[in-house]
Amino acid sequence: MNEIIDYSTYYKKCTQCPRKCGINRLEGKAGICGETAALRAAFAGLHFGEEPLITVHGGSGTIFLTGCTLRCAFCQNYQISQNGLGAELTGDDFVSICLRLQEKGAENINLVTPSHHIPRLADFIKQAKDSGVTIPFCWNSSAYESIEMLELLKGLVTIWLPDLKTLNSELSKKLFDAEDYPKIASDAISWMIENNPLRIGEKNGFDKEIGKQCSKEKMISGVIIRHLFLPGRFEETAKVLEWLKENADERAIISLMNQYTPVPFSESEAAAKRRQAALSTIENRLVTSQEDSDIKDLIDAYDFAYLFYQELSDDTSWLPDFTRQQPFSNKLATPLWNCNMQEALN
Repeated sequence: MNEIIDYSTYYKKCTQCPRKCGINRLEGKAGICGETAALRAAFAGLHFGEEPLITVHGGSGTIFLTGCTLRCAFCQNYQISQNGLGAELTGDDFVSICLRLQEKGAENINLVTPSHHIPRLADFIKQAKDSGVTIPFCWNSSAYESIEMLELLKGLVTIWLPDLKTLNSELSKKLFDAEDYPKIASDAISWMIENNPLRIGEKNGFDKEIGKQCSKEKMISGVIIRHLFLPGRFEETAKVLEWLKENADERAIISLMNQYTPVPFSESEAAAKRRQAALSTIENRLVTSQEDSDIKDLIDAYDFAYLFYQELSDDTSWLPDFTRQQPFSNKLATPLWNCNMQEALN
């Protein structure tokens, strides 16, 4: 049986994330992440909108956690990352959800925005493995994480989905309220690559889209690095791709996204004013066809060994609404549990 760690010491004077706010989260006080020592979540279910290596046939077993160490001005999950929507999960709750996702055919357990609860999640993951969860755990984060804390996840998490949002400190200060993001994230991603060699296998299964059995590639371990193109900031993506070519090509998979979408935020007038000031740093709009063409030219120039790139679309119906029992479209996700019902879904 895996040794259970005492995570309480990490919350007493919290320095888990690079902000090192020093709040005693054990006393019910919230850190800069917006959360106390209690692990909270908003939604769990099978998700089919992740990269093909993650969704494969059965979908990714996502658990969307409440709170975040960043304050991204354009966050599509702001209801849970910034507004605090969610309900507490005990260790038993977490294990139960993981087992249910595995029973439903999930290819992995995908922890979304987990960076502010690394010690507790390390504990819960160990409990889940001891209780019969055999599918891989996937760490879906902003990469705004210290290597010291990531060390707690060695041997527990084998698939990593970090963002590399920008390498521009001025931009990260304005958009994320984190001037040190470029250095922190690039160091964290380098650690992930060093400690998790890329392994891809094959899995046979039924493909609903084509209506027959087929074999698909499945990620067993390794890193998929995501970068979202910010409208009007082509030079930012060029710098990120240059870094990825030098530091990650052939050792990790690149996922370049063009799905930037203006979010219809629901918040106070003061909060909206602050957000608009941050968003003025970029062009808060959909990506144009010319930008899409320029990005494709850039991709061709770098010739990455393994890169995903989305087809350009003006469809914004994929934006989630976590106040609903089904935050996504039925095609995109199959709900299992959500904080609105406070019970498992059949």
